[in-house]
Amino acid sequence: MSVEDVLRPIAVLGGSVVITLVLVWLADRALRRMDAAHPETPLWGLLRRCRIPLQVVLCAALLRGAYDETGLKTVEEHEAGIGQTLSLVLIAATAWLTMRAAAAIVESSYSRYAASARDAARVRRVRTQVTLIQRVVTAVVTVVAAASMLLTFPEMRTVGTSMLASAGLLGIVAGIAAQSTLGNLFAGLQIAFGDMVRIGDTVVVDGEWGTVEEITLTFLTVRTWDERRITMPVSYFTGKPFENWSRGGAQMTGTVFFHLDHSAPVEKMRQRLLEVLQECPDWDGRAWSLVVTDTTPSTIMVRALVTARDADAIWSVRCQVRERMLEWLRTEHAYALPRISTAPAELDRPPGERRTRD
Repeated sequence: MSVEDVLRPIAVLGGSVVITLVLVWLADRALRRMDAAHPETPLWGLLRRCRIPLQVVLCAALLRGAYDETGLKTVEEHEAGIGQTLSLVLIAATAWLTMRAAAAIVESSYSRYAASARDAARVRRVRTQVTLIQRVVTAVVTVVAAASMLLTFPEMRTVGTSMLASAGLLGIVAGIAAQSTLGNLFAGLQIAFGDMVRIGDTVVVDGEWGTVEEITLTFLTVRTWDERRITMPVSYFTGKPFENWSRGGAQMTGTVFFHLDHSAPVEKMRQRLLEVLQECPDWDGRAWSLVVTDTTPSTIMVRALVTARDADAIWSVRCQVRERMLEWLRTEHAYALPRISTAPAELDRPPGERRTRD
């Protein structure tokens, strides 16, 4: 074996690795400098996450183009298999690099928008949209990469003609079989770009109050106030009514009802309600009122109306108003609490006995 036979594979393989490392190092250094020169955008720093997939892509591409120049007997005997393997690695690494770069671009765009925007509802809307866009890109890249990898096999290319001929029938069958999945997929896109519900919105679904925690192309997760997670298909939100307390603004109006005796001091209750709200840090000061909304033969219904900045704050305000008003009524005006009037039962008398007043 000559020196050339030894040096040639070392030069090809080692040269591919060295060139890859040098190019990736230069790219990383350039991104680092750009990140330091432009601190207002995190894009350049996020793109540095692509170092590893970029190394794999460059190395696989260089080896794919030069592996047959090594002159090794083993390579010559398995040239087709090695070439196909490197092609598969190159396709998979390219898909990996594309998804990493797309994620960096999407995350950078959202971070810059969230830092400059003042409307929390718009920020949640953009967050929902970019999350779903990122998932769509990931799904598309994965499907294209898988199809490209399959087409590297000669058998798959041979079968391709017959597959295209039956694509119409298979499409109909697949559409019927995956009707629910496709419905959820289009519902997810409708939610993302129709601004029906966003990540972080406070919603009430099936009597459960919670916050939207995650939205995908097929399902949506709501985190309830007691830390439970309710997972449901996104088609639920396009086919059934639900309450979105964050729609059109986070400010909320809440009510507290009291069932009291007819002798309740309503005017004093108004004064006391104002005092309680002024001491409540969650009350936003927009509005308040106390009125009698209904009467029965034994009680009256008094409604206290309060406001707060969001759903969590309105819950706290209602609880504080209810507790402090009841405590005040119990200690200062106990006569105002509802009472049950009773009377002694009359004893049965023999038939014909005259009823007299005692």
